[in-house]
Amino acid sequence: MHNIPLFKVLAKDTWVKPFLKHYKRTMIAALLLGFMMFFCAGALMFTSGFLISRSASIPENILLVYVPIVLTRAFGIGRPVFRYIERLVSHNWVLKMTSQLRLKLYNTLEKDAVFFKRRYSLGDILGLLAEDINHIQNLYLRTIFPTIIAWILYVFLVIGLGVFSIPFAFLMALMLFGIIFVLPLWSVVVNGARQEKEKQLKNELYSELTDNVIGVSDWIFSQRGQEYVSWHDQVEKKLQDTQASLRKFNRRRDFILQVIIGLIVVALLFWTSQQFIGDHGGAANWIAAFVLSVFPLADAFSGLPDAAQETNIYKDSIKRLNDLPIISENSTKKVPEGPLDIEIQHLVFQYEKDSRKVLNDISLSIPQGEKLAILGRSGSGKSTLASLIRGDLTPTNGNVVLAGIATEQIGDEISEYIGVIQQTPYLFHTTILNNLRIGNEQAEVAEVWEVLKRVGLEQLVENLPDGLNTMVDEAGLRFSGGERHRMALARILLKDVPIVLLDEPTVGLDPITEQALIDTFFEQLSEKTIIWITHHLQGIEKMQRVVFIEDGQLEMSGSPFELAKSNPRYQKLKAIDEGRV
Repeated sequence: MHNIPLFKVLAKDTWVKPFLKHYKRTMIAALLLGFMMFFCAGALMFTSGFLISRSASIPENILLVYVPIVLTRAFGIGRPVFRYIERLVSHNWVLKMTSQLRLKLYNTLEKDAVFFKRRYSLGDILGLLAEDINHIQNLYLRTIFPTIIAWILYVFLVIGLGVFSIPFAFLMALMLFGIIFVLPLWSVVVNGARQEKEKQLKNELYSELTDNVIGVSDWIFSQRGQEYVSWHDQVEKKLQDTQASLRKFNRRRDFILQVIIGLIVVALLFWTSQQFIGDHGGAANWIAAFVLSVFPLADAFSGLPDAAQETNIYKDSIKRLNDLPIISENSTKKVPEGPLDIEIQHLVFQYEKDSRKVLNDISLSIPQGEKLAILGRSGSGKSTLASLIRGDLTPTNGNVVLAGIATEQIGDEISEYIGVIQQTPYLFHTTILNNLRIGNEQAEVAEVWEVLKRVGLEQLVENLPDGLNTMVDEAGLRFSGGERHRMALARILLKDVPIVLLDEPTVGLDPITEQALIDTFFEQLSEKTIIWITHHLQGIEKMQRVVFIEDGQLEMSGSPFELAKSNPRYQKLKAIDEGRV
């Protein structure tokens, strides 16, 4: 992909180009203002150089000094004014465009979150939102605008010098060509592969770090934290080595650029000394004017190699956005009817960018009302299986069906059938009553008190200053972990869904609180299908069946009592969990 030029990527673009046409007048204004800023900077040094030289001799006419003074003042004021306006216009243009891009991206992701979650991990989606839009923003502010402005200046300077001397204008055109075209092209060719590698390593770190921070408890409880830290250090080392190579090349290239600018100054000094021969400050006054004007104009050209080099990053971002599929809004959602049995048939799942199969040929039946525990170490695929059961992911192969309908086809209606209690239930910054009514907005206050009594929170809420109308702080931090889980259970009971998925809800709780919570869960959910994802075997005897997933495959299945009698692996897990090993 890094061999594809940026202009070819932009030629097939359907994300950025529509906004270019929409805001083209503002873009043209930004380019003209940028040119005027550098023109004023060069003209300021030009008139200042002439004025300094001219002031050293007795002028034949006061206008020979007065006019340069006026021009110096005008260009001195014009430079910062044009710079300020250019920044306002260009940033306003880019921010308008990128805000529309973000809106388009959010709408695209919103249409079918299930599809995107299958194709992209959470880290990938965050990378799209946080990185790629910013890259497009920088593409214009740091690459396209400066490059076009530099080209305009290049043409203007060559034509201007051609008025005095065509051979010298040709020489300057050749030397500036090295800065404007050769060095940028060299940067793209040599550093392109390194920048591609740098971006891949950053994306890998971004994606993996995001996903693993969210699942940090799995790493801790599986005692594999050091393994992750070691992997992270290795990738960081590769990234640092790649960045060191980039910096080394950039220093070498910048040295060559400064040498070329120095040669331009020397050549200009030599040419003006020959072109404008005068005595005692006559035509020789133009020497300082021409030489000094080079330095501010050099600023317009010196950033082009870096700007061109960064196109390797930007084109990847544009391509990723254009690779997002357009999801039809007219897809119909199906509603399950009859017994709410879950059938998993030859299930295979893997992310598109990952060759490893997270789940590989799993078949499992979960009749309505069954209590099933899913065991497995971190990374085994148990949480992915839970996401597939909820319909949050689409299988790569095979099926996950609820009452004969594929769960990913049910859509948002899945919440009417499957409720979830996660590791860290979230409470919103609103009243307790509103937090509990999230699943059932029509619930009566009497019903809310009833479920609070069932989950053991009635007395706690009664003792609060405003009862059900007590405001909950952000994330519900005023409540303990066990209390937040009981709140989540109260939501489920108000919603009255037939299937409840417990995603390691007792992680981080002390043994007494954990056991009390488990007892409450299974007492209140006794008539519902329970799918309990856990790595901890406390309370496992309450389940009718236990399955064990390892490396994406089903390795063990049976009742807790059967496995405790006949399965050595389960016996060992039970002994470790109870601290007997």
